[in-house]
Amino acid sequence: MAVYKCSVIDDNGKKRKIKIKAESRSGLIDYLKLNNYIVINIKNSEASIRIRKIRDYFSSKKIDSKDLSVFCKQLYAMLKAGVTIVTSIDILQQQEENKRLAKIISIMYEDLQKGNTFSEALSSHKNVFPAILISMVEAGELSGNIDIIMDRLANHFEKEYKLENKVKLAMTYPAMLAIVSTVVVIFILTSIMPTFVDIYASSGVELPGITQLMISLSEVIKNYGHIILLVVIGIVFLMRVLLKNSRVKYQSDYTKLKIPVVRSFVLKIATSRFTRTLATLMGSGVPLLQSLETVSGVTGNTYIASKILEVREDVRKGSTLSLPLKKQDIFPPMVHNMIKIGEDSGSIEEILGKTADFYDEEVDIAVARLTSLLEPIMIVFMAIIIGFIVIAMVMPMFDMVRIVQY
Repeated sequence: MAVYKCSVIDDNGKKRKIKIKAESRSGLIDYLKLNNYIVINIKNSEASIRIRKIRDYFSSKKIDSKDLSVFCKQLYAMLKAGVTIVTSIDILQQQEENKRLAKIISIMYEDLQKGNTFSEALSSHKNVFPAILISMVEAGELSGNIDIIMDRLANHFEKEYKLENKVKLAMTYPAMLAIVSTVVVIFILTSIMPTFVDIYASSGVELPGITQLMISLSEVIKNYGHIILLVVIGIVFLMRVLLKNSRVKYQSDYTKLKIPVVRSFVLKIATSRFTRTLATLMGSGVPLLQSLETVSGVTGNTYIASKILEVREDVRKGSTLSLPLKKQDIFPPMVHNMIKIGEDSGSIEEILGKTADFYDEEVDIAVARLTSLLEPIMIVFMAIIIGFIVIAMVMPMFDMVRIVQY
């Protein structure tokens, strides 16, 4: 509910300024007319605008796949049992554990009571619900099989959740190794190195350049560690902000496809999402052009998404799906060949589903391979850094021993 500043003329002909809370501008005007006010000017309260912007910012995060899968499963079970969609949504809003999702469901329930369709209620929350959910519900309402659609969506989001976990696993392991390596290095430089510095200072031995470098680095970390930490946090924050820029994001995603090991991993994930989502949409009766537009947003790579939209344009002009996919050369040859077989046999949804299952397994293999490759690399890298520091600390001892011998 927004707060409005109103300039009005009351029954006595006096000009007044009042603040009123209202759901909408039109509702406010109706209220003012009902109370015999003549409206001069209406402005949104700045505080109200700021609050709404903050609320919209925090509500812009998508609902995760796990919660969506559970939501669709529960809705499917109730619809299959003959419960109406309005009653089902009412039950879900009362038992949903995710407070944010529960709030959204309660708003949807109000929309349904006003006479809106389920797809219209979902569409009013496009910032949190994925396009595939809205498109498939629309198709389900037209065909009258909304319960089957919810079952398919539940399976789709469950597989998507598993895929997301695989990606997180691949990224988490090297990240943890990097953090542990950094903590160990900082501990050695700030806690162990100073002890050796005191020993060398009392002995009067001349320190090698490598040791002096490590001592300087130790002093910098001890004296300016908090500043370095703030700089690192600032860089990470800046990178996150830059990646929200469409051009930067596009260039970043394009660059990923040029790095050999990363390219294979990204392509397998994108292929799995593309084939599975397209199979789900087309199997639910969503038109191909609309399906391709929806699919372009789920691949996780903006460069690949732009190529899918180019494919969509060719299909709109009358081409089959397999030909522009082959021309764009964004997915492995198996994809457009399988789609060609599906087009010829009339079983494209089934073929896409089998292709998705194949690439789900390929993602499993890619995650295991990437993890097994990164593990020794990170361990060797950590050993080199720590070994370098240890050598820097020990080298002056040889000079001390030599002085004692002579």
